[in-house]
Amino acid sequence: MRLTVAVVQQLLEMNEGFTARTETSQKNYSESRTYRIAGGQLLYDSSGKTSWADSRFSHKDQIANIDTTRYFLRKYLHRLNTDGLQ
Repeated sequence: MRLTVAVVQQLLEMNEGFTARTETSQKNYSESRTYRIAGGQLLYDSSGKTSWADSRFSHKDQIANIDTTRYFLRKYLHRLNTDGLQ
């Protein structure tokens, strides 16, 4: 399925309220993200830390760009409502 701008918008509108959580952990970095579809957009909250003592971070209600949105939709397409997608 090609995720054109129109298809992406349709998927976002059809899956209002969908949420997913991801965890990333590397040698000197860890991050947790909570994604949610709301208002026809993909939003995410992220929090994490790096190896520096004062390096904790937390960001709320970030709007995902189109590349991140497409990646998210491809990854979770099997869990999303696609009935009647044009």
